[in-house]
Amino acid sequence: MTKEVADKDKQKFDKVAKHPLQSWSWGEFRKKTGVGLSRLGFGDKKIEEGFQITWHKIPYTNYCIGYCPKSAIPSIEQIEVIKIEAKKRKAIFVKFEPNEKINSETEKKIKQLEKKFNWVKGKPLFTKYTFQLDISKSEEELLKNMHQKTRYNLRLAEKRGVEIIEDNSEKGLEDYWKLMEETTKRQGFFAHGKEYHRKMWQTMTESGMGHLFKAVYEGKTLTTWMVFILNDTIYYPYGASSNEHREVMASNLMMWEVIRFGKKNNCKLFDMWGSLGPEPDVHDPWYGFHKFKQGYGAELVEFLGSFDLVVNPLLYKIYGFTDKVRWLGLKLIAGIRK
Repeated sequence: MTKEVADKDKQKFDKVAKHPLQSWSWGEFRKKTGVGLSRLGFGDKKIEEGFQITWHKIPYTNYCIGYCPKSAIPSIEQIEVIKIEAKKRKAIFVKFEPNEKINSETEKKIKQLEKKFNWVKGKPLFTKYTFQLDISKSEEELLKNMHQKTRYNLRLAEKRGVEIIEDNSEKGLEDYWKLMEETTKRQGFFAHGKEYHRKMWQTMTESGMGHLFKAVYEGKTLTTWMVFILNDTIYYPYGASSNEHREVMASNLMMWEVIRFGKKNNCKLFDMWGSLGPEPDVHDPWYGFHKFKQGYGAELVEFLGSFDLVVNPLLYKIYGFTDKVRWLGLKLIAGIRK
């Protein structure tokens, strides 16, 4: 059985969601940003698997691109249904980034799709790796399994009087955005605009899935984090920090208190959303963040990666070529500005 999922089914849809990006609330948020959305439920008598796909218009054309992040690996029958939806939407391709660890069983499923469809490796949008921490263990075990320096830093933050506060208010959002702007400028990476984050915050917190935390020291907000909880797992998708008072190690205490918050909410797993691979480049701008997460004793997990279900082969080739030219131009412009 296949059906377009209705509002009355949102709790059932969330129960089978493998990640917040497949949750009902995330879909509602993405609709607010102006993208198209499809929710497809599969099962005999009830929804056993769901696929949430966003549809992104290609400027100056009648075509779009589908994106299905962090879902299950679709079956051959499910792909047939998704292809019909994609053709209705005039999609050139649909990008899948399954929330599935790489192993012999999942690789076998991917090979079956490669044989049956025009299913190819694609350009990644979501990181292939993440750190995951089993937080069903006692606090004593979790502290014991941390790197010694990490444990020292969070204790230091406690001694210095850093406070971790959940603040889902407008003021909390303003603190979050102020530090997000500061962090992106300091690190030199791209981030969505304030309105994008506001809509996300409103939708995810209203549903009860999103929580906004801040670390406060001597009346100043030094670190802000947004976390999500879904199906016994707590996730850390967004964070920002001030360059002030870095010596009090506010981020270390933030991580620990978020772990404790997850435990209080009956979570069994902490997914840290993304990381570098098993042999990280020390010169990579994300290296420090990678080591920070690693310090908590988490397991490095490798996912299958990114795949494109090609719906229109000719336009897919043209799109790939123009995308390469576009990125080359952006790099050249960045180089000239430097």
